[in-house]
Amino acid sequence: MKAHLLLITALLVAATAAFACGCTGTTADAPAADTTKPELLVYCGAGMREPMDEIAMTFTDKTGIPINFVFGGSNTLLTQMELTEMGDVYMPGATAYFDAARGKGLVEEEHRVVYHIPVIAVPKGNPAGITCLEDMAKPGVRVALGENPGTAIGQMTDKLLEKNNILADVEKNLVTRSGTVNELLVYISMEQTDVGIIWEDLYVPEKMDLIYIPNEDNMVKIVPIGVLTSSEHPDEAEQFTAFVISEEGKEIFTRHGFITYPNETYADVKP
Repeated sequence: MKAHLLLITALLVAATAAFACGCTGTTADAPAADTTKPELLVYCGAGMREPMDEIAMTFTDKTGIPINFVFGGSNTLLTQMELTEMGDVYMPGATAYFDAARGKGLVEEEHRVVYHIPVIAVPKGNPAGITCLEDMAKPGVRVALGENPGTAIGQMTDKLLEKNNILADVEKNLVTRSGTVNELLVYISMEQTDVGIIWEDLYVPEKMDLIYIPNEDNMVKIVPIGVLTSSEHPDEAEQFTAFVISEEGKEIFTRHGFITYPNETYADVKP
């Protein structure tokens, strides 16, 4: 996960507010695009940035179709889509946001891509001695969580803590709510918090340790993707989503630590 380590360093230099609002751009060192083909605008949850950057570069290399991203919190992206009525593809961090977008008439067909698996993350060496969810509620423990409802990780975490009857006690220990899951990586890796909950695929072993949450206590999410009804290039947008969910696309996700959908281990997980 060296790329995550580089991301953390970059985030420390950049203003974190940029992530809350969403960052727009093409992938670094992107292959030359075919100027006769339309550019696609993809709204993507911040936690999928690394694999989606690679997928976009590979797709552009194969098709000549350039991909521009807006990365950010899933709910922030939903608001941007609704306000601008622009863009081609939506890929939030959980199906709940896609359902909300469908309810607003912004998307139609959904494709399920990978699982988002919550884990407890602590600074390297685990200085606060965290062993389980309940330890997050102990007096004096500094906790950092994602914003709710702004981020998929934040919304899920609150439901997870509520499911385990510790939300109110954990909230007493909050030191921050972050605008994206990537910001949580910074707080944890720089020991600005004792503990947080992140997606497993974002784990940075050089900077943090993990505590796994038992399946019966956890709330695994499914990441969807779909074409926006506002897309002016629906054929190209469908071509891109088809590539994301293809075997080649899923292989890229696997290399980045994701578990692709469907998987027998998480057969009981409901969208």
